[in-house]
Amino acid sequence: MIRSLIAAAALLGTSATALAQTGLPSDPQVQIALEEHPMVLAAKARVEVARADIRALRAGTQEFSVTTSVMQRSVDREGRFTEFDASISRPIRLPGKAALDRKAGEFGLIAAENRMEDAKHQAALLLAELWWDWLGSSAEEAVDRQAAVNLDRSLTSVKRRAELRDASPLEVDQAAAALGSARLQAEQAAGRAALARARLTSQFPGLVLPQAAQELPLPELPQTGLPVLRNLVIQRSHEIFAARAEADRVQALADRARRDRFADPTIGVRAFSERDGMESGLGLIATIPLGGSHRSAIADRASSEAVAVAAEAAAVGFDVREMADGDLVNANSAWQAWLRSREGAKAQVDAVLKMRRGYDLGAIDLADLLLAERQTHDMFRAEILARTQALRAISRIMIDSHSIWIGDDDQ
Repeated sequence: MIRSLIAAAALLGTSATALAQTGLPSDPQVQIALEEHPMVLAAKARVEVARADIRALRAGTQEFSVTTSVMQRSVDREGRFTEFDASISRPIRLPGKAALDRKAGEFGLIAAENRMEDAKHQAALLLAELWWDWLGSSAEEAVDRQAAVNLDRSLTSVKRRAELRDASPLEVDQAAAALGSARLQAEQAAGRAALARARLTSQFPGLVLPQAAQELPLPELPQTGLPVLRNLVIQRSHEIFAARAEADRVQALADRARRDRFADPTIGVRAFSERDGMESGLGLIATIPLGGSHRSAIADRASSEAVAVAAEAAAVGFDVREMADGDLVNANSAWQAWLRSREGAKAQVDAVLKMRRGYDLGAIDLADLLLAERQTHDMFRAEILARTQALRAISRIMIDSHSIWIGDDDQ
């Protein structure tokens, strides 16, 4: 046990920068996993929907209509006559409406593209969250298993001393109870690790996972600095871009609705033949709907909707700024907490080594030694938890700022 504690003390005293790793899966694997996630696939399909909407809006709903009739007319003392009537017409968009239709479609595409990028962003956050759940739980399990190994050796030593009447049966029971507690924690951590791995595999089947989780790395603050990343979270937010584009789209539709209070006229040509061609004609026809209160109400509704969506876009900006500030605070506080946990764990290792030497010399009771070892175990677990939280918080601000996996350097 002393050897394991000395090794732990050496690890805790090592520079964080010297051992720091990203700890995250490789970028090519992540890209495949993100692109295959259903949430991203659905968002990509909606981009194609938006492209189809652009084509439809550019073409407009104005289509040619053909109306025709053929009949037989019977006139007393004159006989029967074949007659026909035919017309072809098409609505005409008034000036300015086509431009607004195109504008609405273009903003719809921009919104859909940014929602697709945000879907990839959300999938990346989910992957990182599940990844750290797996690595963190696996690291807890490793600490608990090592504690169980150490306590099992202690129990064997106490039993041997009890056989030599150098330890009491109560001390044997105390050592066995401590071992049982450590084994319980190890099994609970193993269960959490298995669950995290199962969730990761279910959500991202394209991500190739090793049989065992890699060692939990030491966190390291990004070289660009947390405040810079906080600003990038806002500057590169696809949520903000999508919300603004949606507000612009709805505003264009509101402008279109206002213009639509003056209905589009329908222009056409009519030809007819009566009395077997004795009477015929060809001329222009026009239909002009007279807009009323219904069209005015629709325009007012669209205008109010544009105001509401613009306010919602502003709220999205508030939410993103809150998220950016939260990422900055969480990353910094988690980093500081992890540093303090390392210091505490190192001090606890030094203390338990002294307790162990005192117990070997007969100056320390077993109960005091077991308490010190339990405290050491708890400190190691606390360090693992703090390390996982720091890694989780740092990777989150990196993802939210699009600095890894979903880079947007061109924005």
